[in-house]
Amino acid sequence: MTKKRYLILEDGTVFEGEAFGADRGMVGEVVFTTSMSGYQEALTNPSNTGVILVMTYPLIGNYGVNRDDSESVDLNLGALAVREIEEQPSNFRCDETLSSFMQKRSIPGISEIDTRKLTRIIRKKGTMKGMLTEAGKDVDLNTALQVLAASEMAPGLVEAVSTKRPYPSPGRGKRVAVVDYGMKHGILRELNKRGCDVLVVPYDTSAEDVLAWHPDGILLSNGPGNPEDVQEAPAFIREVLGKVPVFGINLGHELLAISCGAKTFKMRFGHHGGNHPVKDLQTGRTEITSQNHQYAVDRDSLEGTGLTVTHVALNDGTVEGLAHETHAAFSVQFDPEASPGPEDSNHLFDRFIDIMERHNGKEIIANA
Repeated sequence: MTKKRYLILEDGTVFEGEAFGADRGMVGEVVFTTSMSGYQEALTNPSNTGVILVMTYPLIGNYGVNRDDSESVDLNLGALAVREIEEQPSNFRCDETLSSFMQKRSIPGISEIDTRKLTRIIRKKGTMKGMLTEAGKDVDLNTALQVLAASEMAPGLVEAVSTKRPYPSPGRGKRVAVVDYGMKHGILRELNKRGCDVLVVPYDTSAEDVLAWHPDGILLSNGPGNPEDVQEAPAFIREVLGKVPVFGINLGHELLAISCGAKTFKMRFGHHGGNHPVKDLQTGRTEITSQNHQYAVDRDSLEGTGLTVTHVALNDGTVEGLAHETHAAFSVQFDPEASPGPEDSNHLFDRFIDIMERHNGKEIIANA
């Protein structure tokens, strides 16, 4: 028998729906994603740690879940909100239903709600906190609003999702140290495709330890939360800049900017989805990108940092890419590994390989 469940927003809006997944309740930030597929990748993306993710595409779960498409081993998503959940998926790769997958991993979900209305509220009022109630239990609205008002989005999200110890992913090509701030496995797959010899290290690994491995390049991964909470990152990045090429993705992009003296800000409702157009100012090419970020680099803070804007979002003009004027370092706010797609920006991994091959310690990457 289907149980009722409520999603309560901090502005007092209440959505009544049906429970699926785990029976527990939770509190988290409510964000929406415009991706039409890739719900498994979204659930397992460490960048979504603790959030209540709203899928704007109305039918979710129709191809089930399989063992190959997860972006991390541990699931840290707070909850999932959908218009309709499919309990009888049809796909030759399907191993189980989305609902059973979430139930086993203690992730609650709510279906049969008006996700279009919910998305419009977030777009108008901005990202806000929400409470997903326990399955089958009523909650007093005033009590729920008091809980929401008192709750704070936890810092230390990167620490929670980063690997606890270094581990290798061997290859015979360039040696790449990946700093794991909440790395999607798609990043590792793209490096391995190109033969890279990869060492994944915890977020708080010292620059001295990483450089002692003699990497040809360092990749700063994606991850969750406020970049200013990752206090270990700026000193690390400043110490490695100029010694080896650096490539930052998503949170890694924001951390590179902060380490050079720029500032970041929290966006009204962020960029989440697989259909965001970005213009590459170096080539003039427009690419459709996969994005999942709530923070962005403040363009007005870039003066004097040595960073040049290389990519801009065509929807709102925000900074989507940077390159250092004197060091072999560049970064993008979007996810070039995509997973599940689109793959327009996949070539940036080839650019990283090329930069490592040509690096002489003085190369100006902005003009590469």
